[in-house]
Amino acid sequence: MIEPKRLIEEFRLLFGGNPDWVVRAPGRVNLIGEHTDYNEGFVMPMAIDRAVWIALRARPDTQVVVESLDFGGRVNFDIHSLARVIPGSGHPLQPHKNSPHTWTAYFAGVAWSLLEEGWPLQGWEGVVRGDVPIGAGLSSSAALEVAAACAFAASSGCPVKVVPVALACQRAENQWVGVSCGIMDQLVCLAGKKNHAVLIDCRSLQWRPVPLPNEVVLVVMDTATRRDLANSEYNVRRAQCEEGARLLGVRALRDISWETWSQCEPMLGEPWRRRARHVVSENQRTLQAVEAMEQGDLCRLGRLLVESHRSLREDFEVSSPALDAMVDLALQQAGCLGARMTGAGFGGCAIALVKRDAVPVFLEAVPAQYQAATKLEPKLYVCEPSDGAQILPPDVLV
Repeated sequence: MIEPKRLIEEFRLLFGGNPDWVVRAPGRVNLIGEHTDYNEGFVMPMAIDRAVWIALRARPDTQVVVESLDFGGRVNFDIHSLARVIPGSGHPLQPHKNSPHTWTAYFAGVAWSLLEEGWPLQGWEGVVRGDVPIGAGLSSSAALEVAAACAFAASSGCPVKVVPVALACQRAENQWVGVSCGIMDQLVCLAGKKNHAVLIDCRSLQWRPVPLPNEVVLVVMDTATRRDLANSEYNVRRAQCEEGARLLGVRALRDISWETWSQCEPMLGEPWRRRARHVVSENQRTLQAVEAMEQGDLCRLGRLLVESHRSLREDFEVSSPALDAMVDLALQQAGCLGARMTGAGFGGCAIALVKRDAVPVFLEAVPAQYQAATKLEPKLYVCEPSDGAQILPPDVLV
């Protein structure tokens, strides 16, 4: 876990004096609602207790200087150099096509996006450090974008409004960094609430917190496999959903309710029928999960996670042998109420809803059994729901 006091000390060593602010932006995990976001449906992620932190101080000019304590190196650019840049035009702080995305691109991309929104940006200098695992499906990129946006907000005296800032961060990732993503990650990184998940309507962008009972925790289980097919198959699934909506005569599959699905199902051939059935049923499951959490019915919530995984495996066909093995092993453990794959699929992570008192045994048994079955070494992370992004005066952290 990041110690803000250590971050402040690093700032003093690098820049002299004290920072003006410390900002924190959490990672996230999606509890339920998978592949529903681009169908204008419902998702229910939660911000987690792993985050990106920046200690910063305003500058009198338009220079941005950021030192990374995780990756090493420094990004230094003038905000004015980003004005009227066309994404993909070869700016030095834009990632080259087909190259790994560097951390520096996120700061320039967020600045560019906020400039496009008319923000009167001022320069700042700071140090950044995070403990959101990279590549584990916990959205380290969204945490970095939101942290950067909060740093610009603090140094420029601009308010942090959840939806506009989330949209600006999404645009930075889509158009500057070049990664296609929905709005869920950035929005929950801003709107998270301690001990709660967040129900998001991906059409209206309205959200509300939903309490996660304290007697359970969410365990993220990294299968140690990566999503080789995820990008290409993601595009295929998205196109299939769009075609399904067109054939049904609706704007998006969100417009088909579970109650009317039986009337719509005969209108679709394969694979559009199964793709649509997943989206329609997953929206229903997400809303039912809200009811279960508000009623404290954790057994029902667990069953909904299992049903979600089955639908993702059989109807949406985005699971994998490693994900199925991890979910099956999790469900065999005492105290595990439910489990499912999470994210785009074909590898990556699964999640398990585990009774708090059963977590120590769970964390010991699942990795050993999974490694014996697959010869792969997994990583497990216990995640607690946390508040969204914050801008803090450093004296409250010392």
